[in-house]
Amino acid sequence: MFIVPLIRSARLTVSGLPGGFWWLWLSTLVNRTGAFVLTFLSLFLTQELGFSGWYAGLVIALHGLGGIAGSPLGGMLSDRWGRRPTMVTGHLAAAACAAALAVVTSPWAVAAVVLLMGVAMQSVRPAIGATIADQVPEHDRRRAYALNYWALNLGFAIAATGGGAALFLGYRTLFLAEAVATALCALVVFLRLPETRPEVRPREDGKGSDGQRVTMLDVLRDGPFRTLVLLSLLVCTVFSTPWVGLPLTMTSKGLDPDAYGVVIAVNGVVIVAFQLLVNRITEKRSTVALLVVSSLLFAAGTGATALAGTPLMFALTVVVWTVGEMVYIPVSAAATARLAPEHARGRYQGVMGMSWSLGGFIAPVMAGWIVTGPGPDVLWLGCAVVGTVAAVGYAVLLRRALGSGGAVPEEAPEGTAGPVRGEERGEEREVSAVA
Repeated sequence: MFIVPLIRSARLTVSGLPGGFWWLWLSTLVNRTGAFVLTFLSLFLTQELGFSGWYAGLVIALHGLGGIAGSPLGGMLSDRWGRRPTMVTGHLAAAACAAALAVVTSPWAVAAVVLLMGVAMQSVRPAIGATIADQVPEHDRRRAYALNYWALNLGFAIAATGGGAALFLGYRTLFLAEAVATALCALVVFLRLPETRPEVRPREDGKGSDGQRVTMLDVLRDGPFRTLVLLSLLVCTVFSTPWVGLPLTMTSKGLDPDAYGVVIAVNGVVIVAFQLLVNRITEKRSTVALLVVSSLLFAAGTGATALAGTPLMFALTVVVWTVGEMVYIPVSAAATARLAPEHARGRYQGVMGMSWSLGGFIAPVMAGWIVTGPGPDVLWLGCAVVGTVAAVGYAVLLRRALGSGGAVPEEAPEGTAGPVRGEERGEEREVSAVA
């Protein structure tokens, strides 16, 4: 019954996108298909190297900390240096770190390598987001971001399944396999992906260029975008909480630890099976409405976890917030691209990526403390409140900037060009504004 709509959605979703996008899509799929380090890092540290669970958690947190630095770094480099060299360098650095993990054994060396790997991996993402915005017209960007996110999850599902089946080869062999896959991803980008960074426009006074004058501070002075980032931080923190809080909650209710693996697998299965269909349903909807709905789905799904007591009930809560995830990720990325000036897309994507990394760093710390202190119910009710606050924020604070009727342009930093944030027949219009 669902096969025909899925096939129709898949056909319509993949049509009409430029060839360069599909090489980028392929590189994402290859990269995530070899994503073994993060999948098995905690087991490697505790079972192979004999470190404590506390140390394993600290090392994984360092990976997120590296991402907080890597995202803005990658955004700056992709605007100044270029999208393709930033991606190639980041992928090769991540491949080197994965290979290093196969040989290092010292606690300090492992921590340093994982931290650098977090920097390298996250530095690539702003360049990917900016490349999609460069290549794809605005009316197709949400679809393109959804397809790229689908490739990411499809590759990760393959990695988790294949890695679990290949564990008999050893963790170090899997880490070397990730190094090879990531290097292959860099090769695809280098050989097949064209450079898409827009040419930097000279300033009217002839002194330098617009793109050279945009700093991270300038990005944060952009009022609507700053609001989008802060609200995204709330949503990202809620989204990251189940990955730590859910297993702790399930074991506290007497469920077998293996049940968590089955429950959380629902997330990947739903995304791989239904992302294209969800994209077809939502593609003509208002950006603000979708951000509100997805935030409420996060709030409802995580909040309902406080009421769950069986694996089936926990799985149903995962389905609810997973639908929110499928709606939120591409819409948020497209909103970032829409608010960004053409010559600063990398920096804008980098700051938005930093909010994801920061949320991923805050959530494990808060979840562990709340579950062992006030209790799991407090954690999930708190997530429901935070998600609801984010939904209200999107509806009230960003309706003008992201509404279908367009918005008044923000003043640009001195000496830069700022975009008119609105749509007219799917095309962006830009004007020069001097603060």
